[in-house]
Amino acid sequence: MRDIYSMTGYASLRGSTQDSVAFTLAMKSVNHRFLDLHLRLPGSCDGLEVQLRRMLKENLRRGHIEVTLQLERRGNVEIQLNPGLLEAYIQAFREAARLHGVESEPDLNSMLRIPGVMSSESVGGAAEIEGLETAVLAQIVPLIGMLNEGRALEGASLAAELKASMLRLQAFAEEMAGLRNGVREAQFERLRSRLMELTQGVPVGEERLLAEAAVLAEKSDIEEEIVRLRTHVERFVAMLEEGGELGKRLDFLLQELNREANTMLSKTSGAAGENSLRITELGLEMKAEIEKAREQVQNLE
Repeated sequence: MRDIYSMTGYASLRGSTQDSVAFTLAMKSVNHRFLDLHLRLPGSCDGLEVQLRRMLKENLRRGHIEVTLQLERRGNVEIQLNPGLLEAYIQAFREAARLHGVESEPDLNSMLRIPGVMSSESVGGAAEIEGLETAVLAQIVPLIGMLNEGRALEGASLAAELKASMLRLQAFAEEMAGLRNGVREAQFERLRSRLMELTQGVPVGEERLLAEAAVLAEKSDIEEEIVRLRTHVERFVAMLEEGGELGKRLDFLLQELNREANTMLSKTSGAAGENSLRITELGLEMKAEIEKAREQVQNLE
């Protein structure tokens, strides 16, 4: 059996270059229909981003993936000031104050907090950047392995819950199958009484009654739906046992299961008798179980 992966997971690790730069690399994954990559890297890491995206696409299939790289210098950090940007903000502040007749001067502390005015993320020269890229890329595959370990554990838990859901659906279907004959007999008697009312007590020929009963049975019998539901449940469980990438395929099967449950409810609605009421209850329980399973399947790769 291949592993079943949840699309929810988190992993992080620390590394360092041969120079004075240590880093923390973190990866977070949540569910998404496709592979959706979001990278948060320091400045001057455009080349690293291209290589990271390639490696992530080679090793991951689905999910909203966030990768964050944070740098930690072991030595003294030089704060870099962008004087041109700071001057532009100060001039814009004073111009706005003049236009609106406000006597005020900009607050330097606030100005220095503006993104881009001050920076300590620059990693230095080309050699240092190359060393950082090499060190980070060497950690990507181990980091994905750590992420997948957590995703596999959650995937196994989801698979166990889904198997339990399928067993409950199977039990509902078996109970429905046992109630079918009672429902048909109740509908037959209801039809006989209705025909007697319409004919004002005149005896109805058995041949006509049987013909009407046959039409009613064809419209209201749920045997085919029960058979298809059993088949879908068996296929669902077999796919879970095979493992692998199942999210989209299981979601399709759950749509089919929901369709069978809706049809059974439609065919038995309005029928009298305890058996009919119980089938309606079972159909509603089926729909609730299917919806619960769909929520879980949405998180599978």
